[in-house]
Amino acid sequence: MSFFNIDSKYSHWLFIVIGLSLAIITSTSVIAAETTSENKQTMPKSMMIDKVFVDKSARTLQLLSDNEVIKSYHIALGGSPIGHKQQQGDKRTPTGSYTLDYKNEKSKFYRSIHVSYPNATDKDRAKSHGVSPGGDIMIHGQKNGFGHLATVSQQRDWTDGCIAVTNDEMDEIMAAVEIGTPIEIVE
Repeated sequence: MSFFNIDSKYSHWLFIVIGLSLAIITSTSVIAAETTSENKQTMPKSMMIDKVFVDKSARTLQLLSDNEVIKSYHIALGGSPIGHKQQQGDKRTPTGSYTLDYKNEKSKFYRSIHVSYPNATDKDRAKSHGVSPGGDIMIHGQKNGFGHLATVSQQRDWTDGCIAVTNDEMDEIMAAVEIGTPIEIVE
């Protein structure tokens, strides 16, 4: 009888399976760590970010300086991301040109920067349909207390129309982006 309470003729196979499993787990962890460290490249402190560009279909947010992409982030969007935001509660992320108009350190999500949605056109469109345009569209980190789940949550669209990144990425974005920076969001 072996340690695992398995017939000795099968125990060596069990050790082989366990060894292979550990090898796969270890190599997967190394690849994940390398991928994470590649994305963790630091942004030069003197870099002036003059535009934020969001491509909803590619699920990317890019920080630009003189039309050059300085840093790119994978994002999660609203639960119904296709199309322009029409009204409060539609779970869409707006498309168009806006401004990042204030930062919020006391958000229910890890830090946030407000997008100036709705603009006058958005308000007029919603009014003509007899609905509220909604608001509180932000770039933000993970829900407070759940930052450790970002590798899972960022694999799907989960916000109410906001643009979500990991908490570490939100720290970088908050440090790099000044109030008044334009943001362009495309489909």
